[in-house]
Amino acid sequence: MTQDGMRIYLIEELMKEMPEYRNLKIPDNTEGQKRLLCSLMNIRPPVPAAPGFLKVQDAYLSREIEQGGIVDGSLFQPVRLNSRMYLWKGDITRLRTDAIVNAANSAMLGCFLPGHTCIDNVIHTFAGVQLRLKCHEIMKAQGHEEPVGAAKITPGYNLPCRYVLHTVGPAISGPLSEQDCEQLAGCYYSCLELAAQNNIKSIAFCCISTGVFQFPQDEAARIAVNTVAGFLEQNDSVRQVIFNVFTDKDYMLYRELLERQE
Repeated sequence: MTQDGMRIYLIEELMKEMPEYRNLKIPDNTEGQKRLLCSLMNIRPPVPAAPGFLKVQDAYLSREIEQGGIVDGSLFQPVRLNSRMYLWKGDITRLRTDAIVNAANSAMLGCFLPGHTCIDNVIHTFAGVQLRLKCHEIMKAQGHEEPVGAAKITPGYNLPCRYVLHTVGPAISGPLSEQDCEQLAGCYYSCLELAAQNNIKSIAFCCISTGVFQFPQDEAARIAVNTVAGFLEQNDSVRQVIFNVFTDKDYMLYRELLERQE
């Protein structure tokens, strides 16, 4: 089956699963079809999928990721010689590393806004529908929402990484507080502890809480670098920590902070 054929098949199967969307018109162009498929995957509830669907979905996503270009994190150079901290600007779903970090919400099920460009949505889209189901199983067993600053681990499924670490950062609605800063530091520390416990040697952090959660970028970068540096001083099991940024401002903030690290 061609990539176009697999995409149409997946769209039609998702429409069958969700009758309220059965009458949607499938666009006749590739980009429109990709947006529709992404949107349907974003709103799909956390239920098991048929083996046939998963086989096609996995083949489709693997090829999409390959065509987008997989980036091997092991080839990166540290910002400072002999440092275990690295900086990279790009799409975290393209990164081949042991683990990537997802900025999740307290429900831990991904973003249900169709086509939303948050990192939570993007990671769930390219991992495949298995990721939402796995998160649902974890949260059902836990019995309550995920606390801010904690973290959970899942497989990466169709992503180039082996694992995804999901953490809930603080949402800022007023002046930044000391508690906000402590909770953000907790996100980084919780993920690093999970990495150490699961023999994860390389991990890529997104800029947690700096998007829709509105944590100031400069203070978030400072907390991230200082927390990671403190952990690495006490633990040598994690060999590579990549700060993955998406904006020029974040790149310059992290670059300056990392260059100043002893």
